[in-house]
Amino acid sequence: MRRLVLALGLAAAVALPVPAQERARLVAETVRVEGSSTLVAEGGVEIVFQGRILRASRVAYDRAADRLTIAGPITLNDGTGAVLLADQADLAADLTQGVLTSARLVLDQQLQLAARSILRESGRYTELTDSVASSCRVCAGSMTPLWEIRAARIVHDQQTRQIYFSRAQLRLAGIPVAFVPRLRVPDPTLDRATGFLTPSVRTTSGLGGGLRLPYFIAAGDRRDLTVTPYLTTRGGRTVALRYREALASGRLQIEGAVSRDRLAEGRRGYILGRGVFVLPRDFRLAFRVEGVSDPAYYLDYGLEERDRLDNRLEVTRTRRNEYILARLVYFESIRAGEDNATLPSALGDATLQRRFSGGPLGGEAGLRLQWHSHDRRSVQPLDLDGDGNADGRDLSRLSLRLDWRRDWMLPAGMVGALMAEGTGDLYRIGQDAAFEGRTTRLSGTAAAELRWPWARAGSDGATQIVEPVVQLVVSGRSTAALPNEDSALIEFDEGNLYSLNRFAGSDARERGVRANLGLGWTRIDATGREVGLTFGRVLRRDEAGGFGPSSGLAGRDSDWLAVFRVTDPAGLALTNRLVIGDGLGLTKAEVRLDLDRDRYGLAGSYVQVRADPQESRPRETRELVLDGRYRIAGNWTGRVRGRYDFVADEARTAGVGLGFRTECLSVDLSLSRRFTSSTSVRPTTDFGLQVDLLGFGSGKAAGPARPCR
Repeated sequence: MRRLVLALGLAAAVALPVPAQERARLVAETVRVEGSSTLVAEGGVEIVFQGRILRASRVAYDRAADRLTIAGPITLNDGTGAVLLADQADLAADLTQGVLTSARLVLDQQLQLAARSILRESGRYTELTDSVASSCRVCAGSMTPLWEIRAARIVHDQQTRQIYFSRAQLRLAGIPVAFVPRLRVPDPTLDRATGFLTPSVRTTSGLGGGLRLPYFIAAGDRRDLTVTPYLTTRGGRTVALRYREALASGRLQIEGAVSRDRLAEGRRGYILGRGVFVLPRDFRLAFRVEGVSDPAYYLDYGLEERDRLDNRLEVTRTRRNEYILARLVYFESIRAGEDNATLPSALGDATLQRRFSGGPLGGEAGLRLQWHSHDRRSVQPLDLDGDGNADGRDLSRLSLRLDWRRDWMLPAGMVGALMAEGTGDLYRIGQDAAFEGRTTRLSGTAAAELRWPWARAGSDGATQIVEPVVQLVVSGRSTAALPNEDSALIEFDEGNLYSLNRFAGSDARERGVRANLGLGWTRIDATGREVGLTFGRVLRRDEAGGFGPSSGLAGRDSDWLAVFRVTDPAGLALTNRLVIGDGLGLTKAEVRLDLDRDRYGLAGSYVQVRADPQESRPRETRELVLDGRYRIAGNWTGRVRGRYDFVADEARTAGVGLGFRTECLSVDLSLSRRFTSSTSVRPTTDFGLQVDLLGFGSGKAAGPARPCR
C-alpha cells in the first residue's frame, strides 16, 4: 500500500515545477516505483501539463533531480503549434528545458527542422546542432528534399517566433546554390516581421534586366512600411515605398516611387494614397489621391494600367431606405490625344435618396434630390475641336425626382403594375454660346406593366419558367434645349429593357409613347445548372432622339435584343448578348465566358460594336480578350493571355506564363509583349521571375505535394 501511494503521488507530480504544484495527468500501461524516488511509466505513456502533451514508450521521473528520462519514439507538443520528435530525451519536469537526441522540430505542420540533438532552454529557445530545415516532402528511397537549408546551428525563439541560422547553406535538389553566414526568418506562425520579402526578377526591352528586393518594416501591430529598391541593367534606379496603417476608425495606405532611367529625362514617379474611415451616425469617408510624372510610367514599370487619374473625396451613408452621397472628384487624363483643358475635370456631386410607403396610393415611393456641377479649364465658349461640345462649357444642375410603383396579383397568375415618375431640373450653364444661362426642365413619365409568368416542373427535377412582359410608357416632352454631358454612353441590355429611361445619366430623357416588349425563358435543373433566354424590343409611336447608331435604340423602333446565358455550379458562366437590326445585321455583340475547373480555367470576352461618333468611336470595334490556365501535369500550370484587335488585324497584348507549385516551393515565370504604341507609350517586352520558399512566415498558400514514386 505504501508503494502504491508513493506511485500515485509521483504520478501527480510528474512534469510539475515544485512551486506551482499544478495538477498533471499521467497515462501509461504500467507504472512502478524504483528505489525511493524514481517513478517509471512504460507502454503508451502520455503526460499532459499546462497545454503541453508528451507521448513516449517509457518515462522515468527522478524526483530528487526533478528530471525526466524519456525513451522514444517521443512526441512533444508544446501547445503553440510546435511539435518535437525524438528518439530519446532528458528534460526538466516541466518540459521547458533539456536535451533531445536524433530529433526533429515541426512548426505549424509545415516547416521541419532535423538535428543530431536539440536543446530546449527556459521554455522559449530551441537550439538545434548539425541541422537541416525544409518544408518539402521527403519520399522513401530519396532522402533529398526539393530544397533545404543546412546550418551548423539553428535557434527557434518561441516568443518572437523567429528562426536564426548560423553558417547556413541553401541547397536545391541537393546542390548548394547559396551560403549565408547568418540568416533570420519568421516561423510559419508569424504574420508580420521586419525583414526582406521575396525578391523578384523583371526584364523589359526598355529598362533591361532588373531585381526588386522589398524590405518590410513592421512598425507595431497596426502599421508597416515596405521599401523596395529596383535596379536595372540599363541605368534604371527606383525606390518604391508603401505605408499602411490600421486605425481605430479605418485604414490608410500611401504608396509611390521615384525613378531615374534612360527612357525619359529627369525624375519620374507616381504617388497613390487611399483611405477609408468610419464617421459618426453610420457615415463613411473615403479618399483617393493620385499623381504620375508622365503617361508612360505605369506601363514602363509594370504597374496598374491606367489612362485617367482619379482624385476624390467622398462621404456616403447607406441605410435600409436611405442613401446619401457627397463627393468632390478631379480627373486628369493621360490618354494620348485627349486635352485636359476641354475635359470636365473638376466635379462635385451630392445625392439624397429615400424609399418610403406610397401612402393612400399604396405600393412604394421614392425621392431623390441631387446636385451636380463640373468645370473645364478651357475658357473658350466655342466648339473648336469639332466634337459637338463647347470647349469651355461649365455646368451645374439641381434635380428633384419623385417615383412610385405598385404591383397587383391578377387572375390566372398574372402580375400587373402601375408606375410614375416626375423630375424637375434647374440648370446653370456657362461658357457655351448655344446654352448660356439658366434653364428649367420639367418631365414626367407614367407606365403600366403586365407580366404573366408560367412555371413547369418536370419529372427529371428541372423547373422551367416562361415570362412574357408588356410595358406601356408615356413620357412628356420638354422644349428645353440642354447639352448632353453625362448620357453619351448608352447600353441596351436585359437590365434596362423595362426601364422608363435608358439614358445613363440625367441630362437626356427618353420621350414619347412606347411599348417595351420582352419574353424570358429560364430552366433550372436538379444540379443547379441554369439556362436562360431573353428577347426584347422597344416599339415607339414617334422616332426617338438622342440615341447613337451603336446603341440599338435609334430610330422609331429599337433593334432586337437577344440574350443567352448559362450558369453552372461546377464553375461555368456564359453570357451571349446580341443587338440585331431589322436586316439581321449586328449592331452590337458581346460574349463573356468564365470557366473554372480544377485542372483548367478560361476567362474571355469578345466585343463587336459599330462605329459611333456620338460615343467618340470613329471606327468599328471588334476585340477578343482571353486569359486561361491549364494544369499541365502534377505541380506545373501554364497560363496564356492576350488581346487581339480584328479591325486592325493585330495583337494588342500577348503573354504566357509557367508556374510550379508544391507544398514547399513556388516558382512563377512570365513573358508578355505589348504591341501598341503612341506618342507616349512604346511597344515593350516584359519578363518576370519570382521564387518563393514556402514554410517561412504565413500568407503563401501551399500547392499539392509532389507524389512519391
